[in-house]
Amino acid sequence: MPALRTLLFPLSIALGAATLTSAASAQSSAPEIFRPLDPAATDLSGYRWDKRVVLLFGAGEDDSTYAATRDQLAAVVPALRDRDIVVLTDTAPERQGAIRQGLEIDGFAMVLVGKDGGVKLKSAEPVSPDALFGTIDAMPMRRNEMRGG
Repeated sequence: MPALRTLLFPLSIALGAATLTSAASAQSSAPEIFRPLDPAATDLSGYRWDKRVVLLFGAGEDDSTYAATRDQLAAVVPALRDRDIVVLTDTAPERQGAIRQGLEIDGFAMVLVGKDGGVKLKSAEPVSPDALFGTIDAMPMRRNEMRGG
């Protein structure tokens, strides 16, 4: 995991244009939560200590697993917001994004990065919002947030 942390957090992230697909209505209703992952971005340091990052990768624009997972997340925007989550999306493996390559993502994947910058969950299968929130809510930092700290 140290190599992943080194990849994800040494520099500032530069968000830019990337291909987004599916759940367009979700993006318009919560643009601050759903954002494209710039293929040139080499890390996520701009989010450290402020946001939890869910990286959502698709095998392409027509990836039905990606679309369904994104739609599930779009249906729970208030819970995402409550947990300080930003969802960064990438459906263009052909662009050879630095973070995608560093995490060795091939096809669909969902990755949770904690506020501390550590990879907390990496799955090649969809993770339900309930399972995602259960993972987050069990973290010491989140438990402290829920106590008002």
